[in-house]
Amino acid sequence: MNVVKRGKYIWLLMLGFILSSNYMLYHTQIGVNLLPIKTNAVVLGSILDLMIMLPLFLMLYSKKFSIKTAIVLSAAGCILARFLIPNHLLEPFVAITWIGIAVEAALIIFELMLIITFVRYMPKIIQKVKLSTLPVVFSFPKAIDEYVKNNPIIHMICSESLMFYYAFFSWKKTPPTGITLYKNSSYIAFQIMMIHAIVIETLGIHWWLHDKSIIISIILLVLNIYSVVYFLADIQAIRLNPMYINERSMYLSLGLLKRVEIEFNDIECVIEDSMILENKLSKDTIDFIVRDFAKVYPDMILKMKKPVKAILFMGIQKEYSYVAIKSDNPTQLKEIILNKIENRHIEF
Repeated sequence: MNVVKRGKYIWLLMLGFILSSNYMLYHTQIGVNLLPIKTNAVVLGSILDLMIMLPLFLMLYSKKFSIKTAIVLSAAGCILARFLIPNHLLEPFVAITWIGIAVEAALIIFELMLIITFVRYMPKIIQKVKLSTLPVVFSFPKAIDEYVKNNPIIHMICSESLMFYYAFFSWKKTPPTGITLYKNSSYIAFQIMMIHAIVIETLGIHWWLHDKSIIISIILLVLNIYSVVYFLADIQAIRLNPMYINERSMYLSLGLLKRVEIEFNDIECVIEDSMILENKLSKDTIDFIVRDFAKVYPDMILKMKKPVKAILFMGIQKEYSYVAIKSDNPTQLKEIILNKIENRHIEF
């Protein structure tokens, strides 16, 4: 285990220590016996643990540092204090916890305003998508970014909207021509097999579980329905979105799982060494490889001059320095990429 991973688990251990120690202090007989007569100092220490140390360790563990994240986590720590610390002990500091609730409420209102803005501009967004030459999986998020503030909640709504569009409203569309990623694999057959398995599991287990626990059976039913919708949407998304290439960029998508726009001018080189291709891909490599029943390797890896931003499941954004690709026509794709790189260099 390297130093980075070891450090990550240390922060996770510290998170567990803070939560468990504060829980034991107020909710076990041993902890109650340890409390002094004047508990204000101890309670204040617990509040500082939950407002400062807990958010700090969470950010260190996730490696996401921002003022907004710190505020949100601190407010969440205030709310958590109301559940961990008994009311009669928390009473002198109750104003602090109300501040946390007020902050969380303000953030929720802000997110709701963004969602209202999203709905308000939907007709304009749809019109923008219809006029765009890009595939819907790329043009829809771009249109949203023009009208609505960039926000994780909006990214998630965008991702879910794409899923429902491909699952229910795309079946009359004809797949465009272009280099594909899935035709030389059993990917779609595997997705259909998964849908059949989920339907059979739902029919068999749901009714048995319904007599045992109605709540659990309903939760599983909703999850299974969502999974079927997702697989249907993913099948359509990968069928209707072959690689889209223009003079400036290449647009790659693997169903609804991931997508990326690669500018040819940002490609440093194309790696084709079989020794490298057959090695385990590094963490800063995003792969557009359809997983099959057999072991498969990329046809090429694009090394980028600067990290490229990819959109993952649920709208999560992440940057990568390498892009691994396995296509149904690697020779044609390599020729196109090299020609585009050369032409871009000539222009610049």
